[in-house]
Amino acid sequence: MGLSVRDLSVSYDGVPAVRGASLEVPGGSTLAVLGPSGCGKSTLLRAVAGLEPPDAGTIGWVAGEGRGVEDLTRVPTHRRGFALMFQDGQLFPQMTVGRNVAYPLRLRRAPSAERRRRTTELLALVGLGGYADRLPTTLSGGERQRVALARSLAADPRLLLLDEPLSALDAGLRERLATDLRDILRAAGTTTVLVTHDHEEAYAVADRLAVMRDGVVVQQGATAEVWRHPHDAATALFLGYARVLEGDAATPVLAAAGLGPSSAVALRRSALVLADRGSTAGLRGRVVSWRATPDQVRLVLDVPGAGEVDAVAGASGPPAGLAVGDEVRVTVDADRLAVV
Repeated sequence: MGLSVRDLSVSYDGVPAVRGASLEVPGGSTLAVLGPSGCGKSTLLRAVAGLEPPDAGTIGWVAGEGRGVEDLTRVPTHRRGFALMFQDGQLFPQMTVGRNVAYPLRLRRAPSAERRRRTTELLALVGLGGYADRLPTTLSGGERQRVALARSLAADPRLLLLDEPLSALDAGLRERLATDLRDILRAAGTTTVLVTHDHEEAYAVADRLAVMRDGVVVQQGATAEVWRHPHDAATALFLGYARVLEGDAATPVLAAAGLGPSSAVALRRSALVLADRGSTAGLRGRVVSWRATPDQVRLVLDVPGAGEVDAVAGASGPPAGLAVGDEVRVTVDADRLAVV
C-alpha cells in the first residue's frame, strides 16, 4: 500500500507550478520532497491533500497487493483519509493540549474513553506525557509542534503530509526535533510526505527522497541512493556536493579513485586526501593554501586539469615543513565522490 502520484500538473492563472510530477511512497515510509523555494513542492503537497485542483494527472492510494489503486484525484479533502500539518502547527489557543489532540476524534464522535486513551498514548509518543491540561500558550515552539504532530496522528491517517514542519524553529531545536520526528513517525508506522528546503532535515527524517526543480521531480528513491548517485550536476550541487568536474577535468580524479570513465564527477568537501611529497605516482597537486583545525589539516590544491579542489591531510598528518607552492601526491576517497 502507499501513495501513487502520476504525471500531476498544477498551474495558477495559466502559469505552471507543478509539471508532470510523479511520486511513489510505499506504506510506512517517509518521503522528503526537497527543493529550493518556489520549486513547486508545497503546491504538490497541497494537491495531494486535495487543496489544489490538478490540471492533469492522478493521485491514487494503493490499497494493497491485488486490491488495485483507489483514485483520489477528485475526492474531497475530508474524505481522503489524509492529515496535513502546517509549519506553524495551528493549535487552538483556547483549548488545552489534551483537547487539541483529541479534536479529530471529537469530529469523528469517538467515545470519550477512546479519546482519553488515544490522547494519553499520543502525548507519550511525542514526549509530552502529563501535558494534557496545559494551554498552548504555556509551551515552547518545539512543544507546540509536538502537540500539532500528535493531533495529526490522532485519527490514524493513512497518509501524513508535513509542510515545512520545523522551519519556524531555531537551528539547534530544529536539528534535535528532526531526529525525534523520525523516531516518532517510525514508531507510529505512518506513511508520510515531508516538504522541506532543509537538506539536513530531509536526511535526518526521511528514508526516501524526491528532489524538485522548476516544478519537476528530477529524481527520487531511497535517500542514500539519491545522495550517492545524483541525477545530474545541478542535483549534485543542490544536494550539497562542493563541485562538479566535467570532461577532461573529471578524468584524473576518476582514475585516481579507481573509477571508470564518466562525463562528470561530483566531489564532496575534502574528497582528496594528502598522501606525501616526493612521490611521482598517483594524482598530484600544488598547495594553494592550508590551515590546521583541531581535527585535521585542510588544504586547497591546484590539480592540473582539474583546477582547485579541497583536500585533507592523511592520517599521519601533513609532511614536515609543508608550505604553499609545494607539490604533493594525493589519493582520492571514492566514498566522497559521485559519478553523475
